[in-house]
Formats: sequence, structure tokens, C-alpha cells
Amino acid sequence: MKLLVDTHTHTYASGHAYSTLIENAKLAKENGLAMFCTTDHSETMPGAPHYWFFSNQRVLPRFLEGVAVIRGVESNIMNTSGDIDIPLSVDRNLDWVIASFHEPVFKPADKAAHTQALINVIRGGRVDALGHLGNPNFDFDFDAVIQCASEHNVAIEINNTTLKGNSRVGSVERCYEIAELAKLHGAFVTTGSDAHFCHDVGNLGLVSELLDKVGISGDKVITHSPRQFLDFLELRGREPIEEYHTL
Repeated sequence: MKLLVDTHTHTYASGHAYSTLIENAKLAKENGLAMFCTTDHSETMPGAPHYWFFSNQRVLPRFLEGVAVIRGVESNIMNTSGDIDIPLSVDRNLDWVIASFHEPVFKPADKAAHTQALINVIRGGRVDALGHLGNPNFDFDFDAVIQCASEHNVAIEINNTTLKGNSRVGSVERCYEIAELAKLHGAFVTTGSDAHFCHDVGNLGLVSELLDKVGISGDKVITHSPRQFLDFLELRGREPIEEYHTL
């Protein structure tokens, strides 16, 4: 499947990534993207920036190197109540919010606790997508969470870095199972490189292969085109981004 949007990328601001936003944009263009989301880790992740960094994204241009730039964050799931680590005041300055489990922030617990946290994150209404769900350290009730995500129009991320098999080891088979259930429940799917170096921005080959094998319909893959991604944001209740009206 052709994928023109990468919804999960990092800059050196995350504390353990190595490229600038402009470098990411240049490689996004070289790798054939029309749009990418900049989604650095939020502040409870060791090395991550203060929340002002995300609030101030309103100063970013809407295009860099001819590629559309979506202002976003990869927030941390904090607890079973589904809290995330960005203040409500930041929301108005962001276009896109991913929520993910990270071991330094949420100590792995049991399946019931992880399931409760994810469902509460979804129901909280602040999060557009759930990141790298394949991680076996955070097992959860796939069916219950994906059905809930479908009902609330929260996208399920398929993460290309995870599919390489050397990060979050043990995730690959789980990602296929998650994708199958996303297909079954009609959930929206998003695709992210999870790039921590610019050369990986737009590297979505493994994700594309998975989507083709599972047979997920293109109309459910919000990264198939910029228009589909923007339509999803509006479905989520976000205001149209005027600069992108021609996309």
C-alpha cells in the first residue's frame, strides 16, 4: 500500500534522537512523503522537553522543504486512569496526539491494568492514536481495546521500527494480530516510522507489507493520503488547517 504520511517521527529534542526538524523534512521529501508529523516525547520521558516546547509549535511553518508538517507529540500514558503528561492548555496548539506506554514512565504491570489504562486513554478524548501497541511488556486485551478505539475514532498505530524486530522484541507477531483485529472492528489505522534519525523518516516498507498481507482497506488507513489524514483529524473534532486546503 502506498503511504504518503508518516505520523510518528522524533527530533533531537526527544533526548535520544539525532536530527533536526529541517533534516527530517528534507528526508521526508527525498523518501516521497507529502506530509509528516513531528512527535517528540513529552516531558516525563527521561531527556524530553518541557511542555512549552509543544505549546510553542504554533510558530512552526506549515510546510518545510515542500512537505506538510503536522504539529504533534508522543505523550506518555501515566496511569490506569488514562492520564497523559501534557497539560490541557497545550492541546489547542497541537494537531495530533499519540499516547504510548514507555517503561521509564509506566512500569509494566499486568494485562488488566494495561487494558484499563488504554481504554481510559481512548475515552478521555484527548488522544488521536495509540502508539506501538505490539510491545509484549504491555500486554492487553486486544479485542476490547481495539473495539473501543474503533467506537471512539482513535487510530491504531502500526509502527515500522517495531516491525524490524530489534526494538520491543517480540512485537512482530502481535502487530499482525492487532492489525487483523483492527480490520475486523473497522478501526482506523495509522502508520509511523518512529524515526529517531532523519534517514528513517518515511521508512514505512514493513508497515506497507503488513497492511497488504492483512488486507486492510485503504479507506481505513489514514496515512494513505494527506487528505485522508486531514479528514480523520476533522472527524476527531479538530478544526480544519487552512494552509492545507489544497491537499
